[in-house]
Amino acid sequence: MTLAPDRPRTTLPTRPPAGDERRRSVSGSRATDVYALLGAGAAALALTWLLFTWLLPFDGAVGFVVVAYALFLGLYALTVSFDEDGPAVVDRLAGAVVRSMGALLITVLVFVVGYTLWEGRRALPHLNFFTEDMKLAGPLEPLSTGGVLHAIAGTLIQILIALVITVPAGLVCAVFLNEVPGRFARFVRTIVEAMTALPSIVAGLFIYATVILTLGMERSGFAAALALSVMMLPIIIRAADVVIRLVPGTLREAAYAMGTSRWRTVWHVVLPTARSGLTTAVILGTARGIGETSPVLLTAGSTAEFNADPLSGPMVSLPLAAFQFVQSPEPAMIARGFGAAATLLVLVLLLFIAARVIGGRGPGQLTRRQEHRRVVASRRDAHRFASRRSATAVLGSRPSAIAGKEPRSSS
Repeated sequence: MTLAPDRPRTTLPTRPPAGDERRRSVSGSRATDVYALLGAGAAALALTWLLFTWLLPFDGAVGFVVVAYALFLGLYALTVSFDEDGPAVVDRLAGAVVRSMGALLITVLVFVVGYTLWEGRRALPHLNFFTEDMKLAGPLEPLSTGGVLHAIAGTLIQILIALVITVPAGLVCAVFLNEVPGRFARFVRTIVEAMTALPSIVAGLFIYATVILTLGMERSGFAAALALSVMMLPIIIRAADVVIRLVPGTLREAAYAMGTSRWRTVWHVVLPTARSGLTTAVILGTARGIGETSPVLLTAGSTAEFNADPLSGPMVSLPLAAFQFVQSPEPAMIARGFGAAATLLVLVLLLFIAARVIGGRGPGQLTRRQEHRRVVASRRDAHRFASRRSATAVLGSRPSAIAGKEPRSSS
C-alpha cells in the first residue's frame, strides 16, 4: 500500500511583533500637501505683489485678492501634479477650493459679529439700555438715558406669535406633502418653493392690504406677526419636507406590518425620528423672520414707547429700531443702533440654544441618563431571564426524580 505524497499544508500568516507593526495613517493630509499649500500661498502673494506694484497698472484690494487666489489655485495644482496623477490633482484642487470658501465664510461671519459688538460697546455696558425705552430720550440725550426695552419686547412677542402659527402649520403641511402624494401635493410643493423667494416687502403689503385695509384691524404686533408668518412658513415647510423624506422607509413598513395606522405611524415613528431635523427647520424659519424690517414697518408702525399688547397700538422690533437709530447723524444714536443689533444677535443665539434643547438629540443618540437607564433595564431583564431558566430546569427535573422513586410495599 503506497501512501499519498505529502501535500503542502495551508499555513496561517503570523502576526508581526508589536514593535515592528506600522501604525496605519487615518489622516487624508500628508506633510507634502501642507508644504505644497504653504508654498503655493506664499508664491501667489509674492507674484501678485510684483504684478500690482511693478509690472501692471492694477489697483484695489478686491483685485489683489482675486488675482492672488487665482494664482494660488494654479500654483497649488502645478505643485501637486509633480507627485500625483490627474484625478488626485483635481481632488486636491477641489478640496482647496472648498476649504478656502469655508474659511472665507467664517472670516466674514467673525468680522460682522465683531464689528457689530465693537461699534455697540458704548451702549451695551449701560444697564438702562436694556431696562428703558426711548420715550424720554431724544437724539441729543446721552447713552445713560433711554434703551431698547420696547424693541426687545416687540421682537419676542412678534416672533413667538409667528412661531405659534407657523410651526404647526408648517409641520402638518410637510407631513401632507410626504404622506399624501398626488397632483394636489405636487401643486402645493410648487407653491411653497415659489414662496421661498418671496420678497419681504410683498409679504408686508399682502398683510397690510388684507388684514389692515380689508378687515379693518389697526397696525399692531399681531399684524406684524402675520407678515412674519408669511415669510417663515415656506422656509419651515421646505426644510421639514426634506427632513421627513430622509426617514428610512423600513421604519414605516415595520409600523404598518404591526397593524398601525398611517397617522399613528407619522405621530409615533416619523416625527420622533426626524425631531432633530425638524428643529433645524424651525431654526431656519426663525432666522428668516426675526431679522425682517419692512413687513414690521408696514404692519406694526413705529413707536418709542413700550407696548406689550400685540392687538393694539404700534410695536417696534429690534431690526427696525436699529435701522431707525443708525439713520441719525448723532454718535449716541448710532451707538444705540449697533447696540440694538448686538442685542438681536444675542437674542437669536439664545433662541437657537433653546430650540436645540427642546429638539433634543438625533435618532439613536442617547444622553448619559438614558444610557444608564438602558443598562439598568438590560440587567433587570437578564436577571429575570436567568430566574426563569433556573425555574424551568427545576420543574423539568422533578418528573424524572419522581419517576425514579420506587413505590412502598404494603405490609
